[in-house]
Amino acid sequence: MRSPLGMDMRKLVGGNVRRVREKTGLTQEKLSEISGFSQQYISGLEQGRRNPTIVTLYELSQALGVSHIELMRGRKGD
Repeated sequence: MRSPLGMDMRKLVGGNVRRVREKTGLTQEKLSEISGFSQQYISGLEQGRRNPTIVTLYELSQALGVSHIELMRGRKGD
């Protein structure tokens, strides 16, 4: 699913979830426990194979301790 800017939003969000998760020192399993999403879902999300809803993004952002905007933000140079 490409945005009008040519960016694959599933990969962007998945990469941001992985980056924040690793930065906070969480494993996929621990994030699963905190968020209530399965480890398989989180793995698929991080690989860009899942299309999360805004509610899912909000709940994951709460579990990760960041704004939901942080999970959708493009990185400089992308």
